[in-house]
Amino acid sequence: MSQVNELNPKVSIIGCGNVGMRYAYALIMSGLVRSLVITDMDKKRLEGEVMDLSHGAPYVSPVEVIAGDYADIKGSELVVITAGKKQQPGQSRLSLVKDNVEVYRAIIAEVVKYAPAAVYLVVTNPVDVLSYAAYKFSSKPAREVIGSGTVLDTARFRFLIGQRCRIDPHNVHGYVLGEHGDSEFPVWSNTTVGGVLFENYCSICRKAAACDPKAEMETIAAEVKGSAYRIIEKKGETSYGIGLSLVRITRAILHDENAVLPVSNLITDYLGIRDLYLSLPAVVNKGGVRESLRIKLSALEKDQFRLSAEKIGDVIKQIGL
Repeated sequence: MSQVNELNPKVSIIGCGNVGMRYAYALIMSGLVRSLVITDMDKKRLEGEVMDLSHGAPYVSPVEVIAGDYADIKGSELVVITAGKKQQPGQSRLSLVKDNVEVYRAIIAEVVKYAPAAVYLVVTNPVDVLSYAAYKFSSKPAREVIGSGTVLDTARFRFLIGQRCRIDPHNVHGYVLGEHGDSEFPVWSNTTVGGVLFENYCSICRKAAACDPKAEMETIAAEVKGSAYRIIEKKGETSYGIGLSLVRITRAILHDENAVLPVSNLITDYLGIRDLYLSLPAVVNKGGVRESLRIKLSALEKDQFRLSAEKIGDVIKQIGL
């Protein structure tokens, strides 16, 4: 892994779809980078997107935005992959996964050729499966290949708790872990509000008399899990939340923060689970994942994590990775 150039950090994005461009917009607004390369097969759209972004130059920190090819990603500290095929009418989810694995096979070959030392951040869904594919295809150390995982799901979780408890979500600490998908789960046993365990906070909350904590927990968990479906039903796609989540991961990498984030990373020996990508709290810095934290879970949460592992493992076997 090369050292991050703090004076001229360079990030490349593979894919200029809605997610890629929301991330690009949030990234230039953050002032984190001085060089941003975006590549896509649709060159016409790519050029238009980059022109549009570049015209905001007088209002943001200096950043060069380039509509490039793979050769232009050379020297990147971070390569973020948002490209992938969309599900076609009548296409099964497994068939889509197989298609995107093949897309990744081609993408990773090019990324390794031109940016072998970069950290790779996988965003395309199913993110846990494709993070594993990127790790396998790249032959890079697992710490340098990570997925966006449940960083967005965790943000939704904290937002909803803050909303119900009338607390700034910055003061809510807790994680959604496991698969980024239907088997994800909130870790209520470790969730705190202002340092107070959530289960204890309910007894001191001013709304306690009118609140059923167990019912609230079930409602929040269901809302987190169903958020993407509801957003897609209403507007066709989700992109703003994930764009901001990607900026948070980017900051942790470029600033060498050692920030704890629930990214998708390789599980080597946790609860009997090995050789799978799932979300666990991980220390993220310029080298990618420094270490994955073996968080203590309740008996129920252990079962939920194992269920996520079983689901992802089954998909990996079915597609022959």
